[in-house]
Amino acid sequence: MAATDQTPGNIPNDDAEIAHALEDASIPCLMMSMIHMSGDCSLMDGPIRPQGVFINEYQGFLDEDSKATIRRQALEVIKRFRDNGCVLPPPPSTATIHRMMEFLVAQEVPAAYVPMLLEEMELDGEDLRTDNWNEQISASARKDFKVIVIGGGVSGVLAAIRLAEAGIPYVVIEKNASVGGTWFENRYPGARVDVANHLYCYSFEPAHHWSQYFSRQPELQRYFEDCIDKYEIRDNFRFETEVVGASYDENCGQWQTTIRNSDGSEETLTSNALISAVGQLNRPSIPDIKGAESFSGAAFHSAQWDSSVSVAGKKVAVIGSGASAFQLVPELAAEAAELTVFQRTANWMFENPIYHEQVSAGKKWCLQHLPFYTRWFRFLIFWPAIDGAYDVAVVDPNWPHQDRSINEANEFTREMFTDYIRGQLGEDSELLDKVIPDYPPMGKRTLQDNGTWLKALQRDNVELISEAVIEIGEHTVTSESGTTFDADIIIYATGFKANKFLWPMNIRGCNDVALADQWGNEPAAYLGITVPNFPNFFLCYGPGTNLAFGGSIIFNIECQVRYVMEGIKALLETGHTSVACKPDVFEDYHRRFRAQHAQMIWEHPSIKHSFYTNEEGKCTLLWPWKILQMWEWTREFDRNDYHFTDNA
Repeated sequence: MAATDQTPGNIPNDDAEIAHALEDASIPCLMMSMIHMSGDCSLMDGPIRPQGVFINEYQGFLDEDSKATIRRQALEVIKRFRDNGCVLPPPPSTATIHRMMEFLVAQEVPAAYVPMLLEEMELDGEDLRTDNWNEQISASARKDFKVIVIGGGVSGVLAAIRLAEAGIPYVVIEKNASVGGTWFENRYPGARVDVANHLYCYSFEPAHHWSQYFSRQPELQRYFEDCIDKYEIRDNFRFETEVVGASYDENCGQWQTTIRNSDGSEETLTSNALISAVGQLNRPSIPDIKGAESFSGAAFHSAQWDSSVSVAGKKVAVIGSGASAFQLVPELAAEAAELTVFQRTANWMFENPIYHEQVSAGKKWCLQHLPFYTRWFRFLIFWPAIDGAYDVAVVDPNWPHQDRSINEANEFTREMFTDYIRGQLGEDSELLDKVIPDYPPMGKRTLQDNGTWLKALQRDNVELISEAVIEIGEHTVTSESGTTFDADIIIYATGFKANKFLWPMNIRGCNDVALADQWGNEPAAYLGITVPNFPNFFLCYGPGTNLAFGGSIIFNIECQVRYVMEGIKALLETGHTSVACKPDVFEDYHRRFRAQHAQMIWEHPSIKHSFYTNEEGKCTLLWPWKILQMWEWTREFDRNDYHFTDNA
């Protein structure tokens, strides 16, 4: 499962097989691998060089003649490397790697980003995000410190791997029958990731087996299954078990966590620390619509897909047009007799021609066999998605067109997205006014498209209703204009209770304060990870850590889990029993958090009905700074930000 390009082994293929595989190679990444294999950097001084970088574009805008020339040169380099026993020359220096980065993307890579990128790429084969705990922490101290992790999704699996590496006893409580979180639950037709798979995997566990660039749900869930088996941690998971609540015992500095087993019985587990890895999108939100209980047909949320229900030949109503509907509707349209989609708000979308594309055998060969190709391919995906789009989301208060865009770059983005939509529909399409949003781009979740969404909406059996649903009858759905539509099946693609972090669990800290009460309608945590009054309690993918302008949530989660592990290490090194964020540190952070969000598009007055914000219009889910800051601020656990105490 993991790529082995850091420690090259055998290349078993003959010349013809290699040449055939190179026909599918990303030429910029191939050039980087050639430098590693040959030790010759002069390739970067030649006339052929990538011309630019763009998200989901892997060929550097090179012409066909240039690509063919590099393939011929690469074949000779690979043959020599193979025939000489696959022995690598000395690795490039940091300065040379920086130069390689800039050559690959044809633009400046600021020096501030280089340490982060080097860590992410792991070109030296060293996982710097694992916890290299010193010997001052004895095996017995580790053995006596117990941790409970809530949730077995992306964050929970990662936390489990890191705890096992540190020798800390732990148990992961997972309400589902297996790992994967959102990739276990969301099984609707068409469910797939919207971050390229070769980036949407752990940095220390890259994979070259993906069948598509943006894989579907079963393959994603299988990846996390494979991880817990490879790292031999499956026995630490308790599946089909749900956390009811947890309370902190100040007398002994321990957490008492109440769990409900699959048979309905409850028990209490004791731990020194509690890690929440429940995510943000795990509790489906079904709107309270008049008459919904009277509907006689099948009705369910997209995240609770009923595979026993067939839509073939049926009249299907989809309520909602967000990310899930975007993937689901084209699949349903091919089977349903009639499909009615109720859209409260249109979505901005951008073109991704490889959204459903298969990864060819030649591409997989390069990923598996060429030294460091996988790492450079990951970099090529990551770099344009890091902070390149950040400025598009920052409000310019002097921009004169605040009703349609928030700054000059945002206006350019609007024009680009609009042109893409118009190009698919034409100027005279009746759909045009319905599908072009009336708010600035990036204000809500931006969706990737390869043409399937608008093609589905143009089918004769599909109708888009740009109105909310106000009532449901025994066999009908009524929109806000009073128009009634027949329906045999209703599918709620209505998102999740994103602002209800840890709901419905009852988490209680010092002085028996309930976390839900302390948070109210504005959940918040220092760096999204720790909360005053809740010692030894850590959040992964907590408030204010989601992304809406690029990057990968797995990158953020790796940063957060490292910080959590450093916090536990600090506790054990000091010999104290509890650690809690100082209130003034949290307040200062939260003040900066709110001030930064006030400058960002997600709280702009033009943005309505966004799951990113609470009822007061305050954004509670998203990270408002650049991704670089997430990495910088979580690299070390600053002990000055915390109270360390001893309990009886």
